[in-house]
Amino acid sequence: MTDQSVYYWRTGLLIFCGILSLPVMMALAAATGDIPIGFATAFRAMTNGLGLTHFNLPAVEAGIVWQYRMSRALMAASCGGGLALCGLVLQSLLRNPLADPYLLGISAGASTGAVSVMLLGIGSGAITIGAGAFIGACTAFMLIVALSGGMRGNTARIILAGIAGTQLFNALTSYIVSTAANAEQSRGVMFWLLGSLSGVRWPDALLCFAVVVLGLLIVICYGRSLDTFNVGTDVSATLGTRVMQVRVILLLTTALMTAVIVSAIGAVGFVGLVIPHVTRMIAGHRHLLTIPVAFLAGCHFMILADLISRTLISHQVLPTGVVTALVGAPVFAMILYRNREK
Repeated sequence: MTDQSVYYWRTGLLIFCGILSLPVMMALAAATGDIPIGFATAFRAMTNGLGLTHFNLPAVEAGIVWQYRMSRALMAASCGGGLALCGLVLQSLLRNPLADPYLLGISAGASTGAVSVMLLGIGSGAITIGAGAFIGACTAFMLIVALSGGMRGNTARIILAGIAGTQLFNALTSYIVSTAANAEQSRGVMFWLLGSLSGVRWPDALLCFAVVVLGLLIVICYGRSLDTFNVGTDVSATLGTRVMQVRVILLLTTALMTAVIVSAIGAVGFVGLVIPHVTRMIAGHRHLLTIPVAFLAGCHFMILADLISRTLISHQVLPTGVVTALVGAPVFAMILYRNREK
């Protein structure tokens, strides 16, 4: 068996194990909380909710598992997989190892939109915080597109436009919070800005899941094109890749996924930055294989981060973004140290 065959078998086995372990992780998340529920009960409540079984379970425990914890677990998996996928695409597309889903200023724009609804009352109650965040994210993306010359400029120009947009919207958010919020409102805004899965319900989770799965399918379709971007846009065009078309479609896809994720749970950092690097160390650089590995790794990481945020301190829930930063920053520093000579 050749080295390439071993590589395909190993990566395929990794993907298969990731798919099998995902329901187990979600059941573990559904069983964990201030009210402990047995793993078997949680798994049965899951299968009951999916309509696969009809076990006779206590109504309170079944409601906690299905209505609260399972929707939260699905949202965590969707957001983690989506952020990891966006980071992988942006790092390949822009050929920048520090690119992540918030590079284009989308997170900062979403934060401004959400804060505007929360504190300024924009929309007069007709616009929810999530809708305000989504509008802000789309506004930020359109501004970045305009600054970067309609995405026809080089990658450095897109990155610089993203940095400028991020600073602008962060400044607007800080100004609104400083001038329009009292102490209690400031605390609530800060908790949201750090990323939180609290209050997630099925409509939000299903919307995020549908958008992320659509994004995953689109990215897989352009997996071979992403391979050519690793050697530069000139070589990519020579190999027959429609560089501008691929760039526009994938940037729009990552922008849409990031906007939906941020509007649902706030800004959660380091997932889209660290997971792609870890994935490449494990599964190599062939995107048709690294895309599903990165997606599954992001799902598992986010579910685990949510579990830690709910159990690290008794009777207190930490913002999920705090946990991802506490784990992601040291891991990323270790990756940088290992690759210091490259």
